[in-house]
Amino acid sequence: MATHVQGVVVREPRGPVSIETIVVPDPGPGEAVVDVAACGVCHTDLHYAEGGINDEFPFLLGHEAAGTVSAVGDGVTEVQPGDFVVLNWRAVCGQCRACSRGRPQYCFATHNATQAMTLRDGTVLTPALGIGAFAEKALVAAGQCTKVSAEAPPEVAGLLGCGVMAGLGAAINTGGVTRGDSVAVIGCGGVGAAAIAGANLAGAHTIIAVDIDDRKLETARRFGATHVVNSATVDPVEAIRGLTHGNGADVVIDAVGIPATFEQAFYSRDLAGTVVLVGVPRPDMRIDLPLLDVFGRGGALKSSWYGDCLPSRDFPMLIDLYLQDRLDLGSFVSERIGLDEIPAAFQRMQAGDVLRSVVML
Repeated sequence: MATHVQGVVVREPRGPVSIETIVVPDPGPGEAVVDVAACGVCHTDLHYAEGGINDEFPFLLGHEAAGTVSAVGDGVTEVQPGDFVVLNWRAVCGQCRACSRGRPQYCFATHNATQAMTLRDGTVLTPALGIGAFAEKALVAAGQCTKVSAEAPPEVAGLLGCGVMAGLGAAINTGGVTRGDSVAVIGCGGVGAAAIAGANLAGAHTIIAVDIDDRKLETARRFGATHVVNSATVDPVEAIRGLTHGNGADVVIDAVGIPATFEQAFYSRDLAGTVVLVGVPRPDMRIDLPLLDVFGRGGALKSSWYGDCLPSRDFPMLIDLYLQDRLDLGSFVSERIGLDEIPAAFQRMQAGDVLRSVVML
């Protein structure tokens, strides 16, 4: 029997965000219903609301969430009612060419729930990143539920569902940061701060935070940055080189995702170093680099999809590190809010006043 809950919907590009009654079906084969306990306010949700992802309005926003499984459909073995889970937006298929080669973190056929959540009048909702967790309950594919220790507070655990995992993974998984490396992170919002935390966790010797906001640079220090550079006042390429004996960093992570910062990342890495693009560019953006420089500098230019994570492997491990006081996930939570405070939280996010606002349900 379908359940009626409250959720946050946007009906048209840049339209008002409203709390509406959402109809959540009972889970079908391969599906699960999760009682959402907490959901982070991510920039991707704002992109959806502004029409920057696609035009499949109306959207049910929210995707960076944790909660408890309340029901599962036929054939579900991954989780059972009562499990505490973090929701992920890349349910691995296990059969595509990436999965069959033992690289499930690159799965090319990730999937979502088959049924739709709707408004009371039957209007089908498009859930943000296939989740839609700014609601009291969410219908997802069972593979989108990753069981973790229930000892972790939901507002902390849910952060792994998107931004924090993207940053940590960009450093550890995509960038391959290891002991003794030098790392520069350009852009120190939530994702960039997580990349700094990841580099610190991996044992990087020098971690350089670059931003134009001194508040974010101070936050970066808390997560492990050994040096900070305000690129509004100095050339970040020269500054990074100056802090790495003139060589450039072994790994440079662009957490902004615009042509100017990518070029800065490219020229501030060491020979044979790695550039990781984790900031998401707009579709119209282009870069122009001399091909000889690409060849002559060697190394690798990589993009990081969801931190190249495998949720079943990474989420439980990172929660365990948090519970061991080895990874300070709690410091990413700037405030706890209600559903009605989401529009104001979007404004605070855009102003750089918070790392993460988290909706408590």
